[in-house]
Amino acid sequence: MVRIAYLGPPGTFGELAAMRYDPTAELMPFPSHAAVAAAVESGMADVGVVAIENLINGSVQETLDILIHETDLQIQAELVVPVRHNLVARPGTRPADVRVIYSHPQALGQCRRFLERCFPRAQAEAALSTTEAVELALRRDGDAAAIATERAAELLGAEVLAHDIQDSENNVTRFLVLGRGLAAPTGRDRTSIAFTLAEDRPGALASVLNAFADANINCTKVESRPTKATFGEYVFLVDFEGHQDDPVVRGVLEKIRTLGADVKVFGSYPRAH
Repeated sequence: MVRIAYLGPPGTFGELAAMRYDPTAELMPFPSHAAVAAAVESGMADVGVVAIENLINGSVQETLDILIHETDLQIQAELVVPVRHNLVARPGTRPADVRVIYSHPQALGQCRRFLERCFPRAQAEAALSTTEAVELALRRDGDAAAIATERAAELLGAEVLAHDIQDSENNVTRFLVLGRGLAAPTGRDRTSIAFTLAEDRPGALASVLNAFADANINCTKVESRPTKATFGEYVFLVDFEGHQDDPVVRGVLEKIRTLGADVKVFGSYPRAH
């Protein structure tokens, strides 16, 4: 049986993503994305599911930093999971009595408009997960709520005060499955890389991106993160169509290395449907 690590406890969107990846797997909750990666690296789990991007909030910086700085695990697959947020609380709680609202920072950001309009005076408090947010709300004396999944509410005995409170009805989160080894080509793959430039000069970044354009490779995402070594220096991250074993992709990766780019390949994996 496959063992899947995910950001727990049960009831989180990470658990939902893990269940979608393999409904028959043994699910192993961990307190952070860094812990998920460590569980796979140590052999405690076979693969790990981590959130990488949300439609409303954009990239998950914790996961990007793990991929850049902390692990050599390879991306095995991606999953796109619809995200529906709910306001939940201890049974009998009145919305008018809510003074504190707990949730994961990503969830709080995804429900910003609802909170500003319906609970402008409530204090938003960060939790390690949406499920922990429910636990925190239930410990208080009827003056707290949480943003969480319906499953978390059911598991912990909370009441749903409001359904579908996310800012966009099309809200989705993209998850990555991390594991050891390289996923085999499927013909509908995506590759994710990070690179730094040896020299800060005009046109250096453009020359790298032009290498993809010259090879007719579609870049689907480009962004940057600080190197954490020198202020003003950045790591550039690119997602593009194709597999690193494809001859054309291999040629582009070789070319951008000759341009002075230090490249780290996060993995090639099937694109989500």
